[in-house]
Amino acid sequence: MSCFREEITLENPRDAGNARHGIIKETEVRHLTVKALVDTGAWTLVISEDTRAKLGLDVLYTDTSEVADGVVVTGLVTEPVNVHWKDRQTGCNAFVLPNETEVLFGALPLEGMDLLVDPKRERVIGAHGDKTLRIVK
Repeated sequence: MSCFREEITLENPRDAGNARHGIIKETEVRHLTVKALVDTGAWTLVISEDTRAKLGLDVLYTDTSEVADGVVVTGLVTEPVNVHWKDRQTGCNAFVLPNETEVLFGALPLEGMDLLVDPKRERVIGAHGDKTLRIVK
């Protein structure tokens, strides 16, 4: 399977909650839409420090992880971030990988949204069709 990217939107969940409660305007919710590398070998969402800072995500702790080339790296783990793909969403912690330049769309957010990788067509698809539970804001 070759590498491919999928458009996702990352959102600060505290901002989203504050907007729902009228504390801030909807336009003040920090979010980024990115072309993320779909990586089923990544256990979670992997982001850069720049992405973490733009979203205003708090760091919860430091952890280590083994990357694709076998090197063990130490990175930061953030509070959960809202991940949106089409009409689906989930929340998961993000691993801030040192010197990373792109977002990796890993296994946990894929599973959280009930998504599968279609390697032949190089795309992400819903495991049970396009009908999903809709979250009312």
